[in-house]
Amino acid sequence: MSETETGLRSRLTSYGDDAFSLFLRKAFIKGAGYSDDALDRPIIGIIDTSSGFNPCHGNVPSLIKAVERSVMLGGALPIPFPTISLHESFASPTSMYLRNLMSIDTEEMVKAQPMDGVVLTVPAQLMGAISANVPCISLVTGPMLAGSHQGRRVGACTDCRSYWKSYRAGLIDIEEIGRVNNELVSSVGTCGVMGTASTMACILEALGMAPLGSATPTAPSSARLRVAEQTGSIIVKISLASNSPLRPQSILSRKSFENAITLLHAIGGSTNAIVHLLAIAGRLPGLGPSQPGGITLDDVARIGQRTPLLVDLKPSGDGYMEDLHRAGGVPAILSRLAEGGLLHLDARNIAAPTLGAALAAYPQSQLSFPQTIIHSLTDPLYLGAPIVVLRGNLAPGGCILKAAAATPALFRHRGPALVFTSAEDLAARIDDQDLSVTPDSVLVLQNIGPVGHPGMPEAGLIPIPKKLGAQGVQDMLRISDGRMSGTAQGTVVLHVAPEAAVGGPIALIHDGDVVGIDVEGGKIWVDVEGGDSELEKRKEEWTQKQNAFMKRKRRGYLGLYESTVMQADTGADFDWLGADFEAS
Repeated sequence: MSETETGLRSRLTSYGDDAFSLFLRKAFIKGAGYSDDALDRPIIGIIDTSSGFNPCHGNVPSLIKAVERSVMLGGALPIPFPTISLHESFASPTSMYLRNLMSIDTEEMVKAQPMDGVVLTVPAQLMGAISANVPCISLVTGPMLAGSHQGRRVGACTDCRSYWKSYRAGLIDIEEIGRVNNELVSSVGTCGVMGTASTMACILEALGMAPLGSATPTAPSSARLRVAEQTGSIIVKISLASNSPLRPQSILSRKSFENAITLLHAIGGSTNAIVHLLAIAGRLPGLGPSQPGGITLDDVARIGQRTPLLVDLKPSGDGYMEDLHRAGGVPAILSRLAEGGLLHLDARNIAAPTLGAALAAYPQSQLSFPQTIIHSLTDPLYLGAPIVVLRGNLAPGGCILKAAAATPALFRHRGPALVFTSAEDLAARIDDQDLSVTPDSVLVLQNIGPVGHPGMPEAGLIPIPKKLGAQGVQDMLRISDGRMSGTAQGTVVLHVAPEAAVGGPIALIHDGDVVGIDVEGGKIWVDVEGGDSELEKRKEEWTQKQNAFMKRKRRGYLGLYESTVMQADTGADFDWLGADFEAS
C-alpha cells in the first residue's frame, strides 16, 4: 500500500492482501450504518477524552459535535475515538505519572487507525501526534466559570489553596470550608486561573498549534463551540492541502518554542509548562533538550530576562480566565509582545502562513482597548523574570522558581534545612507541635521527583507548619524535586535536578545544613560542615542504601516508568520516545 493512500484505504490491517483488508474493514464499519459515499471521503479523527472521572472535560461531547459539523461541511468524514483520559484530582499518584502513557496511547492509535488528520486536546496528545507526525490541531476544553463565596468571586484552584491554608491555620471553621467547597468549581472546564491547563492552552496558540483566540472562551460558552467548529474547518484544510498536508514537524521550530516561552513568562504561567514544553520539544528532531542546539532551561532563563509579566491573573495577580477572555485573550497579549519585538512573527502557524499573518488577520478591534487585565510592556505587573532558573551545587541540572508568585523578601535567603524524606514523612510530621522549625527554616522535601514518588506529584507546595501558620507566617522558602500546581503561590523551588531518588545532591541534605538561594544571581546552594568531602561521604552512604532499591524488579507500567523516565530538566519523558530514537 502506498504511503499516499488516504481515508479508509490508509493504514490497512496486515492480512497479506490489501484488497481483502479494505473489503473487510468496509464490511465491519458498514455495520455502524455508513454508506460507500461517506466511506470514500477523507477521514478526520477526533479524540474523545470525556470520562466520568474527568469533570475538566465534561463538555467534550458537545465539542465533538461542533467539530463533526465543520468537518462534514469541509467534505471529510469525522470519526471520534477514545484514548485514556486524565484529571489531576482523579489520578493516583498523579496525572504526570500517566502523561507519557497517554502520549503513547495517542501516538499508537493515530498511527494504527485510518485518518488524514486528528483533533487533539491536552499536551500529552500533542507529544504523541508529533511523534506520529500526522496533521493535527489542538482543541482545549476551556476554563470553568468563577463561583462566589460571601460576595467574592472564587475559582479553582488558587482559591482552593488559599482557603485551605486559612482552614489549617484555624482562621475559618469546617462549616465555612464546606461552603467554599461548593463554589470553587461552578461548572465543567479546567481551572479558572492561570494554572497548568490554562497555561498550556495559551501556549498552544503561541506554538502555532491552535487557532488564535481559542484558549480563553469558557467551557460552557457558545464561543467555545464556535472554536470547536473553527478547529474542524482548519484540520480539514491542512490535512487535505493540494500540495501536501501540513504536519506538526514542519510547523514547530525553535522560533515556535521561543514564542511559547515568551508567552509563558508574560502570562505568569504554570511552572509545569516548562516540563511539558521540554517534553514536546524532545519529540522533534534537533529541538530536544538532550540534543545539540535544543530547547533547554537556559532558554527559559534567557527569555525570562527580557519578558515582563503582563497579565493580572491568579496566582500572580487577581483576575480569572474569564476576565482574560473579555480582555482580548492570547491574541491581545501576543500583539503587545509583538509591538515590543519579543516574538518571531515569521514562525509557522496552523491557521495562517505565519504567526504575524495570523495576528494581522485577527480583528484588530479586539487587540487594543482600555483595560486592566493585560498590561503594556511599559507598565508591567512585575519587572523581573516571572519564572527563574536556579543552578548550583544543590541543583546542577537546574531548578525553577515562579518569582512572580513568590515573596520578594525571600529572594536572597539562607537558613537551616528541615528535611522531609518523602511525602509520607511530610504528612506525618509537618503539623507536629514539637517540630523544630522557625520562619527562617528552609523546608526540603526529597523523593518526589519523576522516579522518586513516582510521577513527580504536585506536592512541592509544602504546607506551612501548622504552628507557624497559627502565628501568622504566610510564606517560607521551600525546595523539592517535585512539582507544584500552576494555581499555587509561594516561594517554592521546584524540579530540582537531578532528583533525590537518582542520587542528586538534594538527597544528601541533612537537617541543619545551610541552604540558600539568590534569585537575582540565579543561584541555589547547600553549605555542609566538612564541605565537599562530607558530601562525598554522604553520597557513598546513599549509594550503599540504594543498591537494594535499584536492583528490585517492578512489573508493568511502573517498571517501565522507573527504568526509562528522564529528569525534569529534560521533560520527564521516556528516554526511548525522543526524536533521536529511530522510528519504526
